[in-house]
Amino acid sequence: MYLLIHRLSLGVLSTDNTPHTDHHTKIKTILWDGAIMTGWIPDDEYKKILENMPICCVDLVVRRNNKVLLVFRANEPAKDKWWLPGGRVYKRETLEQAAARKVLEEAGLQVRVVRKIGAYETIFDKGPFDDLKTGVHNINVCFVVEPVDDRNVRLDKTSSRYRWIDRIEEDLDPYVKQVLSDSRVFG
Repeated sequence: MYLLIHRLSLGVLSTDNTPHTDHHTKIKTILWDGAIMTGWIPDDEYKKILENMPICCVDLVVRRNNKVLLVFRANEPAKDKWWLPGGRVYKRETLEQAAARKVLEEAGLQVRVVRKIGAYETIFDKGPFDDLKTGVHNINVCFVVEPVDDRNVRLDKTSSRYRWIDRIEEDLDPYVKQVLSDSRVFG
């Protein structure tokens, strides 16, 4: 099952709908512009979406002290690759809100958006379901973001480890290298 929406812009609600400020709490319900939205897309429906259309995503160049955060993906797509934090944009969520949410979810960092880099696409043969026939097609809007404090990285289950790099490394995926180059974070 995939969670549709699970973060407040000002705070979060826990699964019992009580206000909560710990962003590491598992969230099921959110308040968004005055409307409460809950729900999951059942796996079979999400699989149909993946088989039939591209998914809108954000990918983030997280810059701190002239270095960029990379995460080592623990699941498909891009499993076992060094990648940029990122993921799907939810309905009624702006791209900038999605950028902040994804870094918070995946790395435990609160960030501010510095600038939009551009739009890209990635196409993967493998996805979250073993029997996907058409793979995964993402439209990725990429941003440079910066942490707002000195909090340490705290990974979720989508990544197994992380590192900070100070240059574009040759062995990175071509997509990651292109986004980093276009971001101009290394001069």
